[in-house]
Amino acid sequence: MDYDITPGVKALIFDLDGTLANTMPWHYQAWKKACLRFGMVMDSAFLQAHTGAPGRRIAEDIIEVSGMSGKVSPEEIMNVKFDEFNAIQHNVTPIEPVTALVQKYFGKLPMSVGTGGHREAVEKTLELVGLRQYFDIIVTANDVKLHKPHPETFLRCAELMNIEPAYCEVFEDGDLGIEAARRAGMIATDVRAWYEQTWHKG
Repeated sequence: MDYDITPGVKALIFDLDGTLANTMPWHYQAWKKACLRFGMVMDSAFLQAHTGAPGRRIAEDIIEVSGMSGKVSPEEIMNVKFDEFNAIQHNVTPIEPVTALVQKYFGKLPMSVGTGGHREAVEKTLELVGLRQYFDIIVTANDVKLHKPHPETFLRCAELMNIEPAYCEVFEDGDLGIEAARRAGMIATDVRAWYEQTWHKG
């Protein structure tokens, strides 16, 4: 099946993890190991519900639901998770139905990445899947104060592309991101049906 953009849109915004790059199995593995280090268990449903959220929110929420408040800090978990993910990040692969759109419209329409990931990991993932050269505009968790489902990430993308939000199409795989796109007044396209999602590797 061929996928394409919505007729009439003037700019494209792409989430990264689970949209452009099949990173989620590796993020999940890294989060699981980080949580176990501190005696906590994270299942795939928890991380799926947090798709699009920045690492700090994920860490804060798993601490709360695990009853570990005051016993471990979000920074401790995030640091271990970062190291674990960094060790396996080379395994990430592009999600071809989505990356095909990037290649098709490169140089024809403004494009940007709007992600809840942190700058260092985002830049590395884009390099690993061969997409870094396609994006001059990349808005990460480091660049906004309010994260998905707040629309700030996508509104910032639109501002930098100099395109009205109503003419932007957002490609997303997370409920938080889809809500953020709709709250921004943009066209939200859910890519989860475009490919077979897997959450378990190794």
